[in-house]
Amino acid sequence: MHPSPPASSPTPAALVTVLLAFVEEIGLVVQQEHIEQACFLPGLLLRQGQLVVDHHRLLYPGDILHEAGHLAVTAAAERPTVGGNITENHPEKEGEELAVLAWTYAACRHVGLPAAVVFHPDGYKNQSQWLVEQYETGHYLGLPLLVWMGLTTTADFPHMHRWLRA
Repeated sequence: MHPSPPASSPTPAALVTVLLAFVEEIGLVVQQEHIEQACFLPGLLLRQGQLVVDHHRLLYPGDILHEAGHLAVTAAAERPTVGGNITENHPEKEGEELAVLAWTYAACRHVGLPAAVVFHPDGYKNQSQWLVEQYETGHYLGLPLLVWMGLTTTADFPHMHRWLRA
C-alpha cells in the first residue's frame, strides 16, 4: 500500500516520497542518483526501462508520474529498452502521450493528489490549466488508449484495473 499524502499541502519532499513509493509499488524500478547529463524533464531520466531521479535537480514532483506513465503504457516486452527522449528515436510513441496524460491523472487521483500536481503551469506547453479542466470535468483525453491497452474501462476510469501494460 502506498503512503497517504499529508492532509495539508504536502512539501515537495513529501510529494516525492509519496510518488516514488507509488511508482515502486506498481512494479517500476526507480534509481535515485545524481544525473550529469541534460534531461528532458529536470532531475528525471528514463534509462533501460527504469526511472532515474536526481532529487537535487528535480523541479516538479508531478513529473515523476509523467515519466513513470511513459514506462507504464509501454508494452512489457519493450519497457526495458525505453530510455532518453521517448519520441526522439521512436516517433510512433507520440500517440502514447495521450495515454500518458490519462494515466498520470488516474495516478494522481489514486494517491489522493490534485491533477495540478502533475499538470503544473511550467509544463505541457502552457496547456496545464486546460488539461486540469478537461480531466476534472470528465473529458478524459487518452482514455480510449488506456482501455485498448487493457488498463481500465471507460466506466471505471479513473480507477485502473492494472497500472502496467502487459
